[in-house]
Amino acid sequence: MAHEGTNQVKQSRIELLMRKYELFEISDKETVMDMYTRFTHITNELKSLEKSFTIEELVRKILRFLPHSWKTKVTAIQEAKKMDEISLDELIGNLQNYELRKNSQIKEETNKNRSLALKAMGSDDSDMNEEEIALVTRKFKKIFKKVGKSIKKGSTSKARNNDQDQTSGCFRCGKLNHIVKYYPIQKEEQASEQFRNWGKKPQLSGSTKR
Repeated sequence: MAHEGTNQVKQSRIELLMRKYELFEISDKETVMDMYTRFTHITNELKSLEKSFTIEELVRKILRFLPHSWKTKVTAIQEAKKMDEISLDELIGNLQNYELRKNSQIKEETNKNRSLALKAMGSDDSDMNEEEIALVTRKFKKIFKKVGKSIKKGSTSKARNNDQDQTSGCFRCGKLNHIVKYYPIQKEEQASEQFRNWGKKPQLSGSTKR
């Protein structure tokens, strides 16, 4: 009975850890090394319970739960080597290098936005703390986004008005395949009027005595 109870506890523990393994994800602000530490803790516990994985399975699992923003890097790793030829140390080192470059780009972009925001407001960051600078940067980005939307909205309205002219039709005859300035009968009437006027002789203002 004691042996059966031990097996049940073991099986329950394996099921719990497998669920954690299957649902494992990297947190938003978690580093690659922090993620790998948590992941290794789960896999080591499973290994102690005689549930182990191949290196290829672990590599594929890590690549699957990386954020969508890492898709380009994941694709590059998958195309560079066969999955069974990549070690965990190589994979984590590769991901850490990418993480450093990514964070560096984000920092450069943040500093650029901050400089633009301070320049637009005519302020100097020497008299501002980090929270004030972050607030100014957020406000600047919101204003920039609103300006972009206004420009886009104006272009859309102009295009919509042009389309309306083309589809509202001719108010003179009611047909939809032209507007009034292209009214075909009107063109014919104008041509006929010009022809009739051309054939008439000019009238004199007074009669001539003989």
